Amino acid sequence: MHETGQELLQRAIALNPEDAAAYSNLGNSLAAQGRTDEAIAAYDHAILLKPDYTEAHYNRGNALRSQGKLEEALAAFCKAIVLKPEYAEAYYNMGITMMECGKLDQAINAYACAIRYKPDFAEAHNNLGNAEARRGHFESAVAAYRRAIQIRPNYAEAFNNLGTALSKAGQSAEAITAYLNAISLKPQFPEAYHNLGMALAEQRRLEEATQAYRRALELNSNAPQPWNNLGTTLIEQGLFTEGATACNHALALDPDFADAQSNLGVALAGLNRFAEAIAAFRSALQLQPDNATVHFNLGNVFRDQRNLDQAVDEYQRALTLEPMFMEAITNLGNVFRDCGKVNEALAIYRRGLSSNSSVTHLRSNIIYTSLFSPDWNEEQIREEQRLWNTQIAIPSPSTEPAYEANRDPSRRLRVAYVSPDFRGHVVGQNLLPLFRHHDPERFEIFCYSNSKMTDGMTARLRDHTSNWYNIADTGDEDLSSMIRGNNVDILVDLTQHMRGNRLRTFSQRPAPIQVSFAGYPESTGVRAINYRISDKWLEQGAAPNSDGLLVKTADYEHVYLIDSFWCYDPCGIELEANGSSAVNTNWITFGSLNNFCKVNEPLLKLWARVLTAVNNSRLIILAHEGSHRQRTSEFFTQEGVEPERIEFVTQRPRKEYLELYHRLDIVLDTFPYNGHTTSLDALWMGVPVVSLCGERPVSRAGLSQLNNLGLPELVAFTEDQYVEIATKLANDIPRLRELRATLRQRMEKSVLMDGPHFARQIEACYRSMWWQWCESQKA
Repeated sequence: MHETGQELLQRAIALNPEDAAAYSNLGNSLAAQGRTDEAIAAYDHAILLKPDYTEAHYNRGNALRSQGKLEEALAAFCKAIVLKPEYAEAYYNMGITMMECGKLDQAINAYACAIRYKPDFAEAHNNLGNAEARRGHFESAVAAYRRAIQIRPNYAEAFNNLGTALSKAGQSAEAITAYLNAISLKPQFPEAYHNLGMALAEQRRLEEATQAYRRALELNSNAPQPWNNLGTTLIEQGLFTEGATACNHALALDPDFADAQSNLGVALAGLNRFAEAIAAFRSALQLQPDNATVHFNLGNVFRDQRNLDQAVDEYQRALTLEPMFMEAITNLGNVFRDCGKVNEALAIYRRGLSSNSSVTHLRSNIIYTSLFSPDWNEEQIREEQRLWNTQIAIPSPSTEPAYEANRDPSRRLRVAYVSPDFRGHVVGQNLLPLFRHHDPERFEIFCYSNSKMTDGMTARLRDHTSNWYNIADTGDEDLSSMIRGNNVDILVDLTQHMRGNRLRTFSQRPAPIQVSFAGYPESTGVRAINYRISDKWLEQGAAPNSDGLLVKTADYEHVYLIDSFWCYDPCGIELEANGSSAVNTNWITFGSLNNFCKVNEPLLKLWARVLTAVNNSRLIILAHEGSHRQRTSEFFTQEGVEPERIEFVTQRPRKEYLELYHRLDIVLDTFPYNGHTTSLDALWMGVPVVSLCGERPVSRAGLSQLNNLGLPELVAFTEDQYVEIATKLANDIPRLRELRATLRQRMEKSVLMDGPHFARQIEACYRSMWWQWCESQKA
């Protein structure tokens, strides 16, 4: 068709070489065929014949812009506008060209002129929105897109752009609506599906986001960005194999796609293919050496491999590039804590809060980490808890919310547990006896799991409830609504300020009774949690209530005291407690297999005193690879303990970890944060624990466990007593042999392993709390 028209135009030019219109129309025909050089020559000839030929100047500008000759195109549009000052289309195309030149202010002026002369110019309103969005003026962009849609209600592209602007403005719910409108108008719209996926991912609606990305790729499988975003979303759902496949698709389309390389590394790390993950991150850094996120991800792999020094290096590189990278600040602090650098960890967390005082996990990290510091006191911790309530908590009504609960004090109660640790974690291990022995006729159990990680322990816990909810992608307000919808009577926090807590949900008071228990024996300080369960050895100053239960009341919190905070379960591992290693060697072997974050210089000094007092003694310490080992060895050398008497071991699978106790004669407890489940492991394996008791509950775990075993003589109340008890026990081989042979039996006969008793006591606490609430509602 073009050839026929072109032949007619050429014949017209041959008949009348002075026909400017014929040259201009020939230019249009050639431009439509992509023959822009010839088109421009035709326009030039038309203009030569007729210098004031407005359309020829305008079309010449379009042809020049298609060739990337932007300044020449702008000159052509300007000439057209001089000849025709109300030429809206020329202003519109000038605006497009200005945007391509990066001249956003001039582009906005050009679009405004186009709209002035043609108010119902929908495309001009749409592009005005694009320019405003590029400037970061999202409210103005939204207004422009809405005007374009008002003029043309079936304008799918404007709906898509509106969605992007709303998303950038933080209005993801409204953005989703706009994208859905775009898709309803134009079902074959891959960009809208892709943008919909990003908005859904922003709302943590990951399964829906995955579906949107897949639909975008069905429509256009050659776009690398949707493949990368699909990979990211699959990874966030724990689908690492599928995520890696998607990232590889992105890289096949764009080998220099640094984000896809980085995301591939995250997926490979999730599959424990650490060497390949590191290689992927290194490739990403070759492409983008200053990408803070890649350094952060590489640091995470080193952390997971327990290469803590290298992890620190990468996190610090990330923070050099992006000083307020909150995730890097958090993980650097966590690694410092794992290395025993508690004060450095606290300083890093504070650095993050100096920029944003309402970062939830940083405030929680300070509260939790402070418990490991020998330098912090009760007043400092309470101040941090106060700040959590004023800066982090979601404001709740000043009066108690209305609950739909049946106020019968004797009815079956709905008890819900919230935790990220319903798995092979000390919290899950401690819960198993409770879940196993809960009375199903009196208590209906709900579990809200804030983790996608599952294992054999998860399955064992799930066997005891049919009400299991994965809330890892559920926001705090939505979780609060879910809890209310389930008519939960008693909501139990099992995490306190540890990683993965949902304390902000508790701050909204979604249940009539809210309790803290099992994470560690301390108060959260969250004023909306009005009950805590502890034990009679961990707390002081309790008195019996009307139900005959020991209760300690402090400020807003009522603390119920049972016989033991812990109920131990060996989790099916069959491993004998063998004879004392001291019997077979000339050495007394002390040990600490606690997390190294519990180790500090005053404690090391105390251990050095024990080693100095006991000839032929040595110490085994669990610590990841890293410079903190060297630092510890050097400290012992300064205290007069030869380095060959100190041995470090790494973390290992549970059975191998328990086998380490075969090498130990005595466990030296940590302070101020005592060993908790780790001490129970030692006692189960026949190894006595010498503990130093303090004022805080976390410093009284040894007091609780050893008194419940009938071994109060192993508890010290001063440092000198600690050294004396450890030295005396080390020199009494018959006593060590007797303890090795009887400790397991002691445990099995004690409250420390009495699951039914543990469950009945906790249920009695729940019933008492419920009865008191019912009584309070009568008024």
